[in-house]
Amino acid sequence: MTPDVVTVPPETPVMAIARLLADRGISAVPVVDAAGKVLGIVTEADLIRRLAGEEDKPASWFGSLFSDPASQAERYARTHGVTAKDLMTEAVVSVAPDTTAAHVAHVMEDKKVRRVIVTEDGKLKGIVSRADLLRALVAPTHEEADLSDERLRRAIMSAMKKEPWTDTFYTMVEVKDGTVTFHGFRRSEAVQKALRVLAENIPGVKAVVDDTQPMPVFIYGAA
Repeated sequence: MTPDVVTVPPETPVMAIARLLADRGISAVPVVDAAGKVLGIVTEADLIRRLAGEEDKPASWFGSLFSDPASQAERYARTHGVTAKDLMTEAVVSVAPDTTAAHVAHVMEDKKVRRVIVTEDGKLKGIVSRADLLRALVAPTHEEADLSDERLRRAIMSAMKKEPWTDTFYTMVEVKDGTVTFHGFRRSEAVQKALRVLAENIPGVKAVVDDTQPMPVFIYGAA
């Protein structure tokens, strides 16, 4: 989450918002009132819609018979408005401060949005963008740094025992300085690939080395 969020009051002129986004290198700005309550958000898409609206042509007499006056009025206000309160999207997607990164990602995917507002009691606490989620994905956690090689080895063995395609009898696991090495025999190339993926999904694993050999026919036939 980005806690220091640039905000604007609802009376901010459109051109001032456009300059703000360009100068700060950001793609959206929340609109808040004097008490810090989130009223909406103005995005690049809203500004582009405002620019495109300058070339809107009045609907034909025949077309107006089948159009919704309320929708037309709303679009006119958003494409011709001169302040943040006219352009802003009021239906803001928000989450609580303790929402997990995984759930935030799910909300973004479900709502088809590029960012979510973090609020508490209706007041702005921060904003989470797709870039924030990517940073959270690649940043090592404190727990990962504290994992010992033996704990990693036990975690991998435990994960292997849950999968029907693994063979803990013929495949051995060694971990040194966070690098996992598989020794012994493997039944197929698919198993070799799956073992690598399994190990890479264990938090704290830095690298994976496959030192396994194709399983001899006499062992495979007896297994």
